Amino acid sequence: MPRGRSNYTKREVHPDPIYKSQLLSKFINRTMKDGKKTTAQRAVYGALDIVREKGEDPIKIFQQALENVGPIREVKARRIGGAAYQVPTEVRGDRRMSLAIRWILEAANKRPNTEFKSFAQKLAAELLDAAREEGAAVKKKETSHKMAEANKAFAHFRW
Repeated sequence: MPRGRSNYTKREVHPDPIYKSQLLSKFINRTMKDGKKTTAQRAVYGALDIVREKGEDPIKIFQQALENVGPIREVKARRIGGAAYQVPTEVRGDRRMSLAIRWILEAANKRPNTEFKSFAQKLAAELLDAAREEGAAVKKKETSHKMAEANKAFAHFRW
């Protein structure tokens, strides 16, 4: 942990080759496992193609899904006098998007294999559900908001 000013600079993420979106590029990078970027791109673009086949604009659905899943408030543990309190805090924009990406991918992975054959189909279904404010990722956001609301009494411990 640095003691003085941090000299951390954010890495610039290059936009994806097809839709020219930095957010989609971050999503692809998060989907990637073991450095296999082309496999991740194939899955994400396949999901967006499935969304297009359903008659929707894939980028609008993608952005709407991230907007609907991104939390506004969350709780953070704070130790005060030997007790740990769950203190509600606002979520910054970057963290909000990264949590939304993480939760959508997590919910898509947890979908059962019985009705969907590939990850692209699972991801497309989760993106469509999230855009309609349904699905597991949106439930996770609502749970986060409920926790923040329940612990509103500890908001004065914010730092």
